[in-house]
This record gives sequence, C-alpha cells and structure tokens, in this order.
Amino acid sequence: MARLQEIAADYGKVKNYVYARFGGIAGLPKLYPGYTVQNEMTASGLRETLGMPSVYFYLAVFDALGDVKCQWTRTKTKILKLLNQNEGFSEEDKHYLRFLLKVNNAFEEVLNQKPVELTKAVQKQYEKVAAQADTGRLHKYLRRQVRKHHVKLHTDRTDGFTIAERAYRYADHGIYISIKEKRKRIFIPLTDNNRYKSQIYVRLYPEKHSVELKVPIQVSVQNHGDYLKQVGVAAGLYTMLTTDEGHCYGEELGKYQIAYADWVREQTRSYNRNRNENPGRKKYSAKKKRYEERLHSYINQELNRFLREEKPRIIYMVKLPKPKAGGWNKRINHSMAQWQRGYIRQRLEQKCRENSVEIVEVLGKDISRECSECGEPGKKAEGEFVCPACGYRGEEKVNTARNVKKRGQGEGKLNPRGTYLAR
Repeated sequence: MARLQEIAADYGKVKNYVYARFGGIAGLPKLYPGYTVQNEMTASGLRETLGMPSVYFYLAVFDALGDVKCQWTRTKTKILKLLNQNEGFSEEDKHYLRFLLKVNNAFEEVLNQKPVELTKAVQKQYEKVAAQADTGRLHKYLRRQVRKHHVKLHTDRTDGFTIAERAYRYADHGIYISIKEKRKRIFIPLTDNNRYKSQIYVRLYPEKHSVELKVPIQVSVQNHGDYLKQVGVAAGLYTMLTTDEGHCYGEELGKYQIAYADWVREQTRSYNRNRNENPGRKKYSAKKKRYEERLHSYINQELNRFLREEKPRIIYMVKLPKPKAGGWNKRINHSMAQWQRGYIRQRLEQKCRENSVEIVEVLGKDISRECSECGEPGKKAEGEFVCPACGYRGEEKVNTARNVKKRGQGEGKLNPRGTYLAR
C-alpha cells in the first residue's frame, strides 16, 4: 500500500504542477492540441526528479490538462451568462463578445493583449463584427471578468491514480501493477475473474488496506442490416420527436415535464417563504429525484421505440435550442428551463452510437417557417402550418421535420465544428 500511495502522491504533484504552469491566461495558447504541454513537461525534468515512470507521469499530465480545459469552459459559460444579462450592452456588443468566447484564438489574444490575427476566412468575419462594437471597452470587460471568475485548480487528493494498459498485467488470479522501481511490480489479488484492456483508475483505501479498480464501461456496437432509412426529426417540448412522415414519439413528454416544472416552482416558492425557519431539503431532493427518474425512464423508453420502429441509418436534426427567458408567461418560462433537452440529446447520441446510426446536424435558421413543398415562407397557427404560396397545409412539426431532412440531404448540413458543408 505504501508504494501505491507514493505513486498517488506523485500523481497529485504532477497535476498541481500542470495546474500552476498552464492553468492561467499565459497557458491558453498551449492547451490545444496539448503537445506543447507534453513537450514542456518532458523538458521540465519533473519526471526525473520524482523518479516517476512515464506510464503514470504522462497520464497525470493529460488528466490535469483535461481539468484545465474544463475549467476554462466553466469560466466562459459564466461570462456568457453574465453578458447576456447585462442590459448595458447593445446587441452588437454582445455579439462581439460571444464571438471572442467562441473562437479560441481570438479569446487567447485578447486576454494576452495581442492583436487578433485569425485565418483569412475567420478574420473577415471578425473584422465585420468588430466594426460594430467598441472593442477597447469590451476587451477590458472580458479581461476583468476572467480575472474575477477564472480559478486556478489545485488538488490535495492522494487516494488514486490512472494507469495505462502497459502498466499492468493479469496473472495468478490477480493483477501485477508497475511501481517506481524499475522492472518491478506489486501483486494485488482480485475478487473476480474479469480482464480488461484499457486505462484503469486505481482507488486506494489505506484504512481498509484495500484497492478498488475503476474500469470504463465497454459498450458493444450493433450493426443492423435493416436500419436503412434516412429520417428527419423535429424536437419539441410537448412531443419529444416528430418525423418527416408524421410519426410521433414521446407525446406525453410535455405532461411529464410540466408536472415536474410546476412542482419545482411550487416547492421553491414554499422554501423561500419559510427560509428563516430553516426547512430541510432532504424530502425535496428525494422527491425531485423520483420525478427526474420517472421522466428519464419515459424518455429512454420512447427513444428505444423510435429507433426500433423507424430503423434509421441517418437521423437529420437541428441542434436542440436553449430555453428562452423573459417571455410573458412565467409558467412557460419555468417549464422551458426544466426542459430535458440536454438529457434527450445525450441519450439519443449514446443509443445511436450503440446501434451504428449516424446523427447529422442541419442549419436551423427559419426552418419552421419555411414551406417543405415550395420553400416559401408560410404561417403557423395552433400547431398547423399553412403556405399561402402553394396552398400546402400540414402539421407544424411534420413540416419542420420535412425541412430538416431536405436540408440534411442538400446544402444545409453542419459538420461537428458548426460550419457549413457545401455540396
């Protein structure tokens, strides 16, 4: 156990070194793709000082690097939320700041007080956006918010570390793990006969003199010979998915979500009324968890039915929208805030990976207002779409799903980076 604890302590030291050296503004240009960090850590001499095997040292480096990237994402998300709520900014100012937060190179150069120099195509876009804003004032605002909200990471945990596949081997009903001494391993007996070929996280319990091995779940991918269709779908708050052929899945989603949102709203109101009496939140948390589990169970059930009945090879869909605040109806605003769009998207992506189904995002601008027959703008009223140009009349979500499929098969496809793919 002492030898494993020594590795865990060194693992934490390496992570803290990376946090301190690359977690701030000056380290931003080195985070992507990360090879600069790896090379600088190799040249730092820290591995030799600690006497740490490379199978642990570089995993600690990239583990810390991932944490730093996540911390910058949290900082950007916080700043984005604040600027959206700031009434002192014009729409042009907000658009410029959103551009800086989205384009990594521009964000880095502004924070490091350097001229913004981007690739030719993006530079033109930047100059167009910058021309409509007071860039000097906005740059100072961005730097001030980063100084205020960005936190350099630090860890005091020394109860575990990650090991690569070449740092262990199975034999004698147990596992042999490399230690700091060259060509030596320690033996740990196992309680099962499972064997894995992947990175493993070793969690130490010194007080119990035991070790827990945490292994990533391996999901088998299935290939279905009868999954051949190309399906366009429209996502909604009340009906989860509507296809271009008019099939609906998750028609009771709205009922589940509104009941959940109403309950959360009422409980929050009640809690705020009685805050001074220090009401407990244990029962609230337990019931909230039951509501979410029931909602998630229904979502998974309907997604399974969608894949089973539609048998898609490709699914075309618009990126699920963010909830909009500030509407006239507070109840609807609260329901939108509780919309499980992130969970739906996450579960759909996971199920599509497991079943070898491709998801293609399409350009969503004005997609619900366009006629799927002639392409002209139409009118929506009470869930129905009517085109005054060609006379087409149909269910609003079906029209949207048809447009999604049409754009996905045409020139409206988006690649993973969010730029357009011309055909």
